[in-house]
Amino acid sequence: MNRRLIALATGAVLALAALMPAAAQAQGSAKPDPTKPGATVPGTNKKITAAQAQACFVWQGGVTADGGHHFADPTATVPPQVPDNWTTAGAFKPGQIRLSARQTIEPDISGTDRYGYVVIGDALYYSYYQVYGDGTIDNRSLSRVGGGWGNFTFLETSDYESPDWSKKIYRSASYALRNDGVLFRWNVGEKGWRASGSYPGFSAVKTMTLIAKTPTYDTFLANTRGGALYTIRIPSASPMKPIVKQVRTRTWQGFETLSAMGCGQYGSLLLAVDKDTKKSYLYAVGHANGLSTVIQSRGEVPATFSDPVDFRWVTIPVYDTANGE
Repeated sequence: MNRRLIALATGAVLALAALMPAAAQAQGSAKPDPTKPGATVPGTNKKITAAQAQACFVWQGGVTADGGHHFADPTATVPPQVPDNWTTAGAFKPGQIRLSARQTIEPDISGTDRYGYVVIGDALYYSYYQVYGDGTIDNRSLSRVGGGWGNFTFLETSDYESPDWSKKIYRSASYALRNDGVLFRWNVGEKGWRASGSYPGFSAVKTMTLIAKTPTYDTFLANTRGGALYTIRIPSASPMKPIVKQVRTRTWQGFETLSAMGCGQYGSLLLAVDKDTKKSYLYAVGHANGLSTVIQSRGEVPATFSDPVDFRWVTIPVYDTANGE
């Protein structure tokens, strides 16, 4: 079972109490990389094949209308495939979850631990539960962090952990976009959530996804309602001053969901979902470099991602690499 730290802190924007997963720091070096060939596909008894790992995949998640936790792994084979597609029923109440940050799925001796931040109504919660091999849910908890979340439309976390255990670096930040276009950031640590800046000017953003996390910055890929595609690099230093670069000028306005997972040493595999047409596509995105960024279509995904709440499943931070910029 994952270990957690409980902390209470007061921020300039919200007064928050947070539960922090510490399994990455305490156990990361002792566990194999769950994204490599031979590792078990989350929620199944199957193994990740060498061909699947080489092709790259996205662990796409969702909360279904009836409260289930959905997992699918669109894979950039030719043509794209979705080898695994399952739902854990009863993770939440129907319609309970409004927003979800990335959720960690971590194997333990009896099944898997699943945890992360969600928004229910006007409040932020830390969600945790275990699933045994037979699908039984146990040790379920929803720990209230704080209120004031009714006007937020996007939530994500970035947990960076260095692979070098002799010079360990761990940095955790959370980001939320408010419906007036202001992007907020909190640093998350042993003292809980600490407000660490906000920046206006993102009212045109439709959605975004994390493509890079490093010791000194996080980078999101975002599309706008006008069809443009941008990178938003956010240095960890204060004051918060995002660096915005245009990647494409048009045609990206149709996607309600963008979800990226690291692919290769410097790239990302991007899942883009158009919920109006019920179609989704995979793109291989090279190292972000403004309008020179290489984006190659991998084709339409043979699956419908229609869950009302989307997020990405992740492994513990040391293995959830993101080097897209």
